[in-house]
Amino acid sequence: MNTPRSREGNLVRYLVYFVVFVFTALADNLAIKSPSISVWNVILFLVLAAMCLLFYIYRYNREQRFFDSRFNIPWLSSFNFTLLLSFVVAAGRIGISYLQLYKGMPASGLQLAYASHSTSALYWFMMLANGVVLPILEEYLCTGFLFNYWFRTEKKGVAYVGIICSGLFYAILTFQFTPAIFAFNFAFGMLFAWSYLSTQTIWLPLYLAALNGVLTVVTIAV
Repeated sequence: MNTPRSREGNLVRYLVYFVVFVFTALADNLAIKSPSISVWNVILFLVLAAMCLLFYIYRYNREQRFFDSRFNIPWLSSFNFTLLLSFVVAAGRIGISYLQLYKGMPASGLQLAYASHSTSALYWFMMLANGVVLPILEEYLCTGFLFNYWFRTEKKGVAYVGIICSGLFYAILTFQFTPAIFAFNFAFGMLFAWSYLSTQTIWLPLYLAALNGVLTVVTIAV
């Protein structure tokens, strides 16, 4: 494995990845919270997001070469499995929208930001940033690197703990701390982590996270 064998070394690497993500998330927050969408804020986000994504892809692919890949299953090899998980994610998003419309669940931070100055430009920026880019980055952090560094042992107990930790970390990185929304995101995060362990490929959780992100943005304008 092309990483330090000590826990301290892995922690340093992971903290670097985390800090890079935080700066990217802050650039996104700056863009969507501004009174009007600024081209310079968009450019800042795009530059940081591109650097972060390329850095993650490079490091993850480099590290994966040192792991046993005999059990990798192409995420599209079982269309029914992928379709089922897609329906689960879609049903979860529909459930959140229902609870917000009819049961008094508070709006998310994205919904509040969009409602404060809803424009077409802001919507499409959110679709790119919050619907696709940030969810993919979150999955590299919450699933890919997390399992590579801390939950690599092939034991069921370790896998269960990893799924719970991954779900919790994913919910935290969405920065939505309303209890009900946090619980949904926690469940989504665990689902993404489970899909990763089921296929041993990062592509399925990346797809599911992006699907969840896109549906999240779609619902803010409904």
